[in-house]
Amino acid sequence: MGTIIIAGIPGAGKTTVIGKAREEVSVKFVNYGDLMFEAARSRGDVTNRDEIRSLPLDLQKAIQIDAAEKIERMGKVVVDTHCTIKTPKGFLPGLPVWVLERIKPEVIVLVEAYPSEIVERRAKDQTRIREKVAFKEIEEHQLMNRISAMSYAVLTGATVKIISNHNHSLMECVRDLVRIIEKGD
Repeated sequence: MGTIIIAGIPGAGKTTVIGKAREEVSVKFVNYGDLMFEAARSRGDVTNRDEIRSLPLDLQKAIQIDAAEKIERMGKVVVDTHCTIKTPKGFLPGLPVWVLERIKPEVIVLVEAYPSEIVERRAKDQTRIREKVAFKEIEEHQLMNRISAMSYAVLTGATVKIISNHNHSLMECVRDLVRIIEKGD
């Protein structure tokens, strides 16, 4: 297995799916956002993870590189991340070329859900600071993820898989992810 990237917009259930998959496979998982937060916090740039997307873009780039270099040194891993990050200035690629060159993914997995499910999940999430968004914005963000994932695939030769995490079908989504991790398909 090569490095696998798992991405999804906030509320798609990516973290929940990954948590369950971790119970079924013995592979190293790493959260790219956590590594970015560690890098930003150690530089004194932020006090919480949600502040990263409001930093100047050149500083975000430096933090992305720091995190990607840590992942590169880890070898083959499953990377939990976001394909795109919605910032006040527009969408920022979560995996720009300077990150992809270091991580070298074999498979990019997108976890998706219906906009109505995402709105409901975000409303219940008390662990993060979430902006309220309309269904149209959620659809746009998932579309941007698909476009970005294919662009990343063009740059790396990775394949792109989309798995659905709809309400009441968590374990089906987990099985799909475990199959991808174990077999690469």
